[in-house]
Amino acid sequence: MQYSAEEPQGTEAPVEWRLRRNCSMAPRQVLWSYALLSTVSLGIGALCWWQGATLVMPFAWLEVAALGAALLVYARHAADSECIRLERGVLSVLRESAGRVERVEFRLDGVRIDSGHDDRSLIELSGQGRSVSVGRLVRPEARRQLVNDLRREMRRVCQGPQTAGWVESRTDDVTRR
Repeated sequence: MQYSAEEPQGTEAPVEWRLRRNCSMAPRQVLWSYALLSTVSLGIGALCWWQGATLVMPFAWLEVAALGAALLVYARHAADSECIRLERGVLSVLRESAGRVERVEFRLDGVRIDSGHDDRSLIELSGQGRSVSVGRLVRPEARRQLVNDLRREMRRVCQGPQTAGWVESRTDDVTRR
């Protein structure tokens, strides 16, 4: 699982957290691995068939089918992600799971962040009669940091630039402390 946050470049720049799976194999690698394993399994089955052990080949096909089903499930969820974006007083959550996309937006004035009672709990964002759970793609021990980052950035946006570490110099340039 990967957790990354983009830092704002200015007072109006959005802040975004992209949460996604840390997949060990790219789709092309999965396909090549499946082809290689299937070839080996069916090759051994064909060799046994040729030697007279005819029952090995149906089990080789069963093995290839089971491996294909498992890799299909893996592939459907390999691109799962969550994107939390804070921009212009709006907190939006975009979740993708098995190709299905869900988007929820909240105005910042009524958003509540509930991090649960333990580190294993998901983060619950609620407000304006809606709620969404996020953080399923983040290690449980990293969820506390995500909650702290969300709260800090929401305070920064709600309180304005003067309380968020921004000062105006005498030349009216805005610089970061």
